[in-house]
Amino acid sequence: MTDRTGKPFLYVVVCAAGIADGVGTLIAAARDRGWEVGVIATPAATNGFFDLAAAERLTGRTVRSAWRTPRDPRPFPPPDAVVVAPATFNTVNKWAAGIADTLAVGTLCEALGLGVPIVVLPRVGEALAAHPAYGESVARLTALGVRFGEGGGDGGFPWESALDLLEPPPR
Repeated sequence: MTDRTGKPFLYVVVCAAGIADGVGTLIAAARDRGWEVGVIATPAATNGFFDLAAAERLTGRTVRSAWRTPRDPRPFPPPDAVVVAPATFNTVNKWAAGIADTLAVGTLCEALGLGVPIVVLPRVGEALAAHPAYGESVARLTALGVRFGEGGGDGGFPWESALDLLEPPPR
């Protein structure tokens, strides 16, 4: 579903990884490619992992991290696609298990259930990536249609690659 501007709407879910401070690169690239963007952050990510005010300036919308009350209007239209970047070990595992204990993971669970295209750029350390639960979670989500990209190495985080993994935005 498009937003009031007629453009497709992209949810960007930001997790608490050190690289999160670069999310503005993804937001700007998405807007350049014709997306309107809304940012949903894990509660931990709002504690200094990225500049919330800068994300709000880029999107023109408040960064969300908490549930709304039933009386509150929906702040974003339904998503046409979702990008999770950076995705952490914790978020990937909770999402694969269906543990929707935060707005970010609850949104991912719902988007998956609705068949919304989802791309994940993980940022998981080598030791955690070797944990059996992580591999099982990635395999489960992949089997359900979630697209995983590379989380980047020493060359930096490939923010724009998430957009390349999405189908062209609906017009």
